[in-house]
Amino acid sequence: MSPVSRRQAVAGLAALPFAASSAAPRAFGASGRCFVLVHGAWHGGWCWKKIRPRLMAAGHEVYTPTLTGLGERAHLLTADVGLDTHIQDVVAMLEVEDLRDVVLVGHSYGGMVITGVAQRAPQRLAQLIYLDAFMPDPGRSLADYTRPAGAVTSPAPPSTTTSSAAAPARDWRVPPRSTAEEFGVRERADVDWVQARLGSQSGKTFGQPLPTAPDVPANLPRAYIQCTTDAWFAEAAARAARLGYPTRTLFGGGHDVMISEPVRLTTLLLELAG
Repeated sequence: MSPVSRRQAVAGLAALPFAASSAAPRAFGASGRCFVLVHGAWHGGWCWKKIRPRLMAAGHEVYTPTLTGLGERAHLLTADVGLDTHIQDVVAMLEVEDLRDVVLVGHSYGGMVITGVAQRAPQRLAQLIYLDAFMPDPGRSLADYTRPAGAVTSPAPPSTTTSSAAAPARDWRVPPRSTAEEFGVRERADVDWVQARLGSQSGKTFGQPLPTAPDVPANLPRAYIQCTTDAWFAEAAARAARLGYPTRTLFGGGHDVMISEPVRLTTLLLELAG
């Protein structure tokens, strides 16, 4: 083989992966949907470990971001981390990955986040699914919804040190309000696994309200899955039904159904996403 033909052959072989890559359809999302699953307070992207492979096996693309200051990003936790930080986490991921027609799922506090994302980047979304989650209006914070239910009325609880000369100091770190078992996790191995990963969260995330504008586009489909009878989730589910959103119940698995009831939850997500 001549030097010229050898160079041509090598160049042709080198180009093959790129040509195949541009011509071949994506492994996921070509005929399925793109799911972005946003965890709740004190959790991380790790909590979807039983859901992600099931959705992928059904032919869907799945992203499970961890919000700043939690999970493997716990080293980034500061008092300045707020709801706006977590909204930006998800918006940035949608933009960097160039995701479109996304089914955006928010669990618990994650309902605050996905609503803010829908305010910022509705053109990238196909649907919002609230999973036992807060479903806030613009200008409202999570604390606005928990306060009437008799829960914590401030985003940061008092510290253990008090002084007679001054009001009690307050820590900006908010520890988990429940244990893994209280979140509904049942299997011993799962309880240990979850409990080891639950972490504190910045109080600012609970007290910072959503922007007052823009509103979430009225034509963006939304659905609700209620898993517990906690007052704020029951209220959100009832409001979703009044607004005409598809609503489902998944009782019996507690709040963390992504861990305690992965098969039933996957079935519901696929049903609601069509």
